[in-house]
Amino acid sequence: MPESPGHTTAQTAQAYLAKLGGNLLDSIVRRFSNPETARRNRILLLLLTAAILTLLLVPNQHLTSARYQPGEIATSDIRATQEYLLEDQELTRQRLRDVETTAPIVYTAGDDVVPLLLQAFKRAAETVQTNRTGKADISTTALRPLLEPILDVQLAEAELRTLLRLEYDEQLTASLERLLKTVYQHKVILDAKVFRSDATRGIEIQNRSGKVIDNAGSSTAFIEISEARRMLQANRLEGIGSDASRQLLALLAKMLKPNLFFDREATEARKALALREVKPVLYKIQKGEMIVRIGERVSQDQAKKLEMIYQASRGGGTFSTAVGIFALVLVLFYFPYRFACKNIRKFNPTNRDLLAIALLIVASLLIFKLALLISTNIGAAFPTVSPQAYAYLFPFAAGAMTVRVLLNSEVALVYCIMMVPMLGLLFNSNLAVVVYAMLSMVVGAHGVRQCQDRSAIYTAGGKVALVNLAIGLCFQTVDGSLFSMQTLYVAAFALIGALLSSMLVSAFVPLFESMFHYTTNIKLLELSNLNSPLLRDLMVKAPGTYHHSVVVGNLVEAAAEAIGANPLLARAAAYYHDIGKAAKPLYFIENMQGGENRHDKLSPHMSALILISHIKEGETLARERHLGQPIIDIIRQHHGTALIKFFYEKAKLQAEASGQQVDPQEFRYPGPKPQTREAGLVMLADAVEAASRTLINPTPDRIQGMVQKLINRIFTDGQLDECELTLKNLHEIAKSFNRILCAIFHHRIDYPEPVHKGGNGGKKPHAHPGTEQSTKTPGPAAHHPAGSGDNIKRLGMS
Repeated sequence: MPESPGHTTAQTAQAYLAKLGGNLLDSIVRRFSNPETARRNRILLLLLTAAILTLLLVPNQHLTSARYQPGEIATSDIRATQEYLLEDQELTRQRLRDVETTAPIVYTAGDDVVPLLLQAFKRAAETVQTNRTGKADISTTALRPLLEPILDVQLAEAELRTLLRLEYDEQLTASLERLLKTVYQHKVILDAKVFRSDATRGIEIQNRSGKVIDNAGSSTAFIEISEARRMLQANRLEGIGSDASRQLLALLAKMLKPNLFFDREATEARKALALREVKPVLYKIQKGEMIVRIGERVSQDQAKKLEMIYQASRGGGTFSTAVGIFALVLVLFYFPYRFACKNIRKFNPTNRDLLAIALLIVASLLIFKLALLISTNIGAAFPTVSPQAYAYLFPFAAGAMTVRVLLNSEVALVYCIMMVPMLGLLFNSNLAVVVYAMLSMVVGAHGVRQCQDRSAIYTAGGKVALVNLAIGLCFQTVDGSLFSMQTLYVAAFALIGALLSSMLVSAFVPLFESMFHYTTNIKLLELSNLNSPLLRDLMVKAPGTYHHSVVVGNLVEAAAEAIGANPLLARAAAYYHDIGKAAKPLYFIENMQGGENRHDKLSPHMSALILISHIKEGETLARERHLGQPIIDIIRQHHGTALIKFFYEKAKLQAEASGQQVDPQEFRYPGPKPQTREAGLVMLADAVEAASRTLINPTPDRIQGMVQKLINRIFTDGQLDECELTLKNLHEIAKSFNRILCAIFHHRIDYPEPVHKGGNGGKKPHAHPGTEQSTKTPGPAAHHPAGSGDNIKRLGMS
């Protein structure tokens, strides 16, 4: 049945939008990966990622805008979306009032009253003596204004006359001091009634330096100042008359002052200190707690909870929290990244890698945030399951596993370090969840370290499931609830969480491969399928090149395993390293099949250009087919800057005849030289495989000599200077090449043809493959220059 025009138009529009979206994403990735703006782009990425994560991590404090009064009917269910620890302001104010009324009253004790009184009395006596000397008579009226300020009392006429007549000596001073000390053995207070009232509240006694020295638990050791005056006047001074003694003691009694007095300033300070030490009364509302249900009449307690939540959500609390989280995310991302760049050798992510990691972190936290909201609602419907048990359902391992498949273990570890604090913020610093997530991520990343197909992801998920289960049981044991129903929920959720992680990785990996053009081991395994369209096309157009590439693939795979390189990348790159020859297959020796040599009709310069062009053609074709940057790099690097020696020598001969010079740079491949071990392996295997076809009698000794000679030439030409192949690696590579080539060219038994009746019978015996010399004309095998005299000895010899 033919499709309707509308349906066709819709499909076309969908395809156009998909292509447009893909081109837009490619443009963003390319622009972000621009080396000229790399530093600026990294800073922008950090700020943008921190801003997005802040939006995800800021708690949702705005539970509801509704404010109910007691007795009103709720119009909707109101549930706490997070855990609240709120201040009960009414109870806090009550506690402050209690503290304020029970704070102790401070009295200050003065030990300097007796010396001050004696000093005042001495100054008064000196004043009297000074005014009496040289004067026949001095009136009490003239003396009063001089003495009252010194003694700080109002003087009676009789007291003034006593002071004028009195003779002052050491005996009188000692007698006064003895009486005053007797009185001030007690704590003298101003008002006993007030003091007893204060003592019921609590009194602290401090010295003048502010140190507490006593308390007034009992008032028996304290006397009122009126009692002190009576005690003083009940005595008699020796050495003077009784009337003078009475008058002087009466004056001294008026001068008495309390040596224990109320200190208002210290009392207020003590009260302020007590108020500062009062902690607010906190009211805890559990996450998921139902505050009020629809249709219920709001009680006093429910209205109080809603009001506290409303007050907590107002003001600048959310803004300050967001600023803090933003700053924290910046720190948690920047410093682990800088440490890894400086100290971890294999941690060298490009801007494209950083963009992919940032996108993966944001996507993971968004998934966890949504899952958290869903689990909260589910938990309300099924209260028998502990809210923490739902955390075991979360696919924490998915992100780390994806990073490990796309990049390497070092980057995956840094990803885990960055993610763990983010999860701590998301789950309100729940230690059990953070530990569970961290171990799940580490085990998941380790499980996919050699992921070569999709099934390996689920195998790693099985390992994560076992670890998740073990962690869950450990926490249940710590909580003392191992044999409870919750353990079954935890075990089931842990297994489901691991399965969800594997499913997410299976979705993430191809998505990120497509978005960021990553070449994972999974993709390499798919590219290594010899039935892929590109290799089938190569087999049809250039069968010799196809066979050469397959053998090179076998050589590099074995060598890569021997030296610890990536055998999947080496084999896939070997299969595609010469795909550019499909454009002009008959100009390459392996595809001529005994026909005419087209280079005979071309100048050496043109021949060299054609040979060099297969690099550019291969790179273009690889980009069109999205083979991935690692394979494209090896296509560009597998000849390095080697000299096409055959045509260079031919050009030199022609130039000598005409007296011209030949620039050897015109006969060199454009490079660059191999940058990785896998690229170096493809270069060596390419040359060795091509040269092996020229051996007349390929015995093991001849194969070993040929391999050693070619590796030596390439090494001394400097083509391996920029890759990480060591001399030990070259020795292992040579041994591996020898083993594979000897297996290819091994001897076979020459079976004779049976003799048929009626004829001379017999078939010409099969010639050994090595007895027929190849008729190869110049090709890739001849491109390597003769080395200098510095040879690498005994390569590949056991």
